[in-house]
Amino acid sequence: MKHCDNRTVIITGAGGGLGRAYALALAGEGANVVVNDIRLEAAEAVVADIQASGGKALANAGDICSLDGARAIVDAALAAFGEVHAVVNNAGILRDRMFVSLSEDDWDAVMRVHLKGHFCLSRVLAERWRNLSKDGIQIDARIINTASGAGLQGSIGQSNYAAAKGGVATLTLVQAAELARYGITANALAPAARTHMTEQGMPELVKKPDAGFDHYDPANVAPLVVWLASKASGGVSGQVFEIEGDRVSVCDGWRSGPEARNGGKAYPVDGISTAIQGLLGVAIPAKKVWGS
Repeated sequence: MKHCDNRTVIITGAGGGLGRAYALALAGEGANVVVNDIRLEAAEAVVADIQASGGKALANAGDICSLDGARAIVDAALAAFGEVHAVVNNAGILRDRMFVSLSEDDWDAVMRVHLKGHFCLSRVLAERWRNLSKDGIQIDARIINTASGAGLQGSIGQSNYAAAKGGVATLTLVQAAELARYGITANALAPAARTHMTEQGMPELVKKPDAGFDHYDPANVAPLVVWLASKASGGVSGQVFEIEGDRVSVCDGWRSGPEARNGGKAYPVDGISTAIQGLLGVAIPAKKVWGS
């Protein structure tokens, strides 16, 4: 038996890069795959590859950034395969500029695709799964989000992207806490791989080697997505995983660190300065911002 037999998965931004790798891997593990991409021809090419290998897939170019568009995508998946068991929110764009050079459109476009794009499909599916659960149907559903190292520790020249991906990470935590009662898990991954976006931003780092292990091959990330979409991951929720090449890591999220108290009364300015300096001296330093 394959890991995702009889499970239907919607993947956004699946016409190339990581999304394509996820689609091929999930289909290879028995999933019915909805290949969503704004570029319909790219989605159709991925579907053709899946079908040529005996898998089942549907190409879709629906709008992930509106609830009406998300409902249409889900309806298409239901019509084709009867149910949806997981969504992989993978689609993304870049509008890289230094913070003081960002335009309003640069900011809004990235927030729309990354944050609102993550919201819409998950919101529509979560409502469906919740209603089925309330009707007594056992649900074993998955929301799989895409954060980024930029969202976890920042990245020079990517304040809009970093802010959006940081939002995705915390969105995942809230989804996991709120939706567990309905049989829904929510996790995120922060992948590093060779994609159209990374080839723009760091071409030398991610280029394919002439020989040996291809560290930034998107296929290296796909097994984590397969596992997260499968029934086997049912006990895991509210986590963010970093993954690249042969490395996977569970991210250590924001938490309260060292603290000081002032004996039941508010700190004066000089007193809080002294307290903060003491706390910074014992706190674990954050990882450096990418590019700094």
